[in-house]
Amino acid sequence: MSSLGTGYDFSAMTFSPDGRVFQVEYAAKAVENSGTAVAIRCVDGVVFGVEKIIFSKLLETSSNHRNFTIDKHTGLSFSGLAADARHLVNRARTEASNFKTFYGREISGKLLAQRLAQYIQNYTLYSFVRPFGCSLLLGKHLPNEKPSLFVLEPSGNFFGYKAYAVGRRKQQACTELGKLALDSITMKEALVAIARIIYTIYDESKDKEFSLEMSWIGSETQFKHEIVPQGIVDSVINSAKQKIS
Repeated sequence: MSSLGTGYDFSAMTFSPDGRVFQVEYAAKAVENSGTAVAIRCVDGVVFGVEKIIFSKLLETSSNHRNFTIDKHTGLSFSGLAADARHLVNRARTEASNFKTFYGREISGKLLAQRLAQYIQNYTLYSFVRPFGCSLLLGKHLPNEKPSLFVLEPSGNFFGYKAYAVGRRKQQACTELGKLALDSITMKEALVAIARIIYTIYDESKDKEFSLEMSWIGSETQFKHEIVPQGIVDSVINSAKQKIS
């Protein structure tokens, strides 16, 4: 058997001779084939933007959301397999609800990310399950606390970021994010920045059409996670396209 995958990719329990777990790598490939999702932690909140690919002209673009509310002050965006992500959304909601019931206060963003990452990692340990084929962007902003942003990967790793992108144009998007003044950017500025990045990395000759879905949490929304109204999204897209041209 070679270490290129043959015989070593039947189970997430099996390591190849060079220490790779192919099932986890395949899950990461599922993310790379999905639309790009971008999130920015601002001085006054967290903003999410997702390139929601339109696979068919028959599709109702307002359906199949890729931004979700976990609890009042927590939002989640994803790239990858939608069914896997919805399962993890339900798990995150359960974790947040159980914590508040038991302790009488809302769970912190870091602890929620840690618990959810542990759950994801459990699915890389047994032969009768498979890794989740999605990467998550988890943001939280409680009143009187700093906003937080965490990225959860199919391997079960999670990291805190000022800004990050997942999906098929991850590297290009992260390069663009690195050019922003992330220590001083506001939510309104982040809306335009995310739209500009997603339209910049979009290849009209190769990629399918998409709709931009955005959500935010912070002072602009009274610290509640909300989908950005379509009127604001349209205005943001126009401003972003003007900056590109």
